[in-house]
Amino acid sequence: QVQLVESGGGLVQAGGSLRLSCAASGRIFSTFDMGWFRQAPGKVREFVAAISWIAGNTYYADSVKGRFTISRDNAKNTLYLQMNSLKPEDTALYYCATQSRHPFLNICTIEKRHYDIWGQGTQVTVSS
Repeated sequence: QVQLVESGGGLVQAGGSLRLSCAASGRIFSTFDMGWFRQAPGKVREFVAAISWIAGNTYYADSVKGRFTISRDNAKNTLYLQMNSLKPEDTALYYCATQSRHPFLNICTIEKRHYDIWGQGTQVTVSS
């Protein structure tokens, strides 16, 4: 059974930084693409960033481009999201996700339906 566990969320002032982690267990982590999504209260879950299986490709939502960086350490089975210059509108529950059907995809996908394995989320709150 594949599991994803996020950590690293918290309360931070606007302009601050946080690094989220997503620990994966239960299968060969390194062969699958992964992504970060977020969901604010009353809003639809939205794409934040994605990374291909060997980290050769990354892709970001326009709202976070230049401020957030997605990365992965396949030796540690861990996905990261470095978030800098945080804004109050970044406040949300952040989820990591992966998919179990197609290994070795050198792509970045923004579509939620591509991902069939999700973590429970970690809360990020940015105060103004």
